[in-house]
Amino acid sequence: MDDTMDRDGDKADEQVVEDFAGWVFDRFLGGMETLSIHIGSSLGLYAALRGAPATAAELAARTGIDQRYAREWLEQQATAGILDVDGEGDDLRFRLPAAQAEVLTDRTSLGYSAPLADMFAAVALRVPDLTDAYRSGRGVPWAAFGAAVRDGQGDINRPWFENVLANALASVPRVHEVLSRPDAGIADVACGHGWSTIGLARAYPDAIVDGFDIDAPAIEAAHEHAAGLENVTFSELRGEQLADEGEDRYDAAFVFEALHDMPDPVAVLSSIRRAVRSDGVVVVMDEAVAETFSPPGDDIERAMYGYSLLICLPDSMSIPDSVATGTVMRHPTLERYAHEAGFSAVSILPIDGFAAFRFYLLER
Repeated sequence: MDDTMDRDGDKADEQVVEDFAGWVFDRFLGGMETLSIHIGSSLGLYAALRGAPATAAELAARTGIDQRYAREWLEQQATAGILDVDGEGDDLRFRLPAAQAEVLTDRTSLGYSAPLADMFAAVALRVPDLTDAYRSGRGVPWAAFGAAVRDGQGDINRPWFENVLANALASVPRVHEVLSRPDAGIADVACGHGWSTIGLARAYPDAIVDGFDIDAPAIEAAHEHAAGLENVTFSELRGEQLADEGEDRYDAAFVFEALHDMPDPVAVLSSIRRAVRSDGVVVVMDEAVAETFSPPGDDIERAMYGYSLLICLPDSMSIPDSVATGTVMRHPTLERYAHEAGFSAVSILPIDGFAAFRFYLLER
């Protein structure tokens, strides 16, 4: 049979074949250039170029890398359109433009994206484990992905929690009023590196904000990030155990971009419901995916399926009896979990401009 025949015997359109082959090549090219960004980020090459153009010899001297590799990397980055270049021959000087510098080196910028390349490289190392998991039905636990994924997740969310979260919550009167109560107790469940907890504590300095996570290295990092902030605590605790800290203890509880990772989200939400006072608020921030599966999807949908295939679903599948939600937790799925946990309804909060996320209010 002709290799271009589909299963129904129809010959594939040659232009469609050519276009899709180009599509695949573009993804290959993007992957290779993403790994080159990881090299530049992890070796401090972008930081060394920020505001200080360099020849290959100068970059090698600044960063301690081999000069031959420095030249190849610089030329590749210029070829990819990341760096600008002036001069000729051995006198070529490479410059990191301001926009690229912000995206690749400024940890406070909403455009900061270097952690995505670091996470991509770390996940690529786990591909043999992932293919084995796909065959066996087992999983690849979060810890197996290493510090690059853990730290990358914290770093990529940090600017949003530091710069946008306070105004986002203040824009919703019902939520803002609860958080503004004197000595309000706030729980941040699955807080990771703690940037969301810190963002809440800075926005509401009269509140006491407790961050909880089951990942010990993340909690350790959170303590370091919150140094000097007096209204924050961090503890290792599973979301299912929150009510054990005391029923009706909190005025508010948040789960930021984590419910879809939890092996038993209903148990977590049930515990949160019991831990929060009846006149409090429970807010879940998760991925802003479509209401229903309707391919082809937009960039957010594609990105979240990528996360799900390679990180979130394998991690969830590594835990016995997990419901294995995956990253693409749609609104109806969250509503089902909330109802099973004893909540009466789920509404979408009118918060715009928070990148790829959506905020849900869970009603008692």
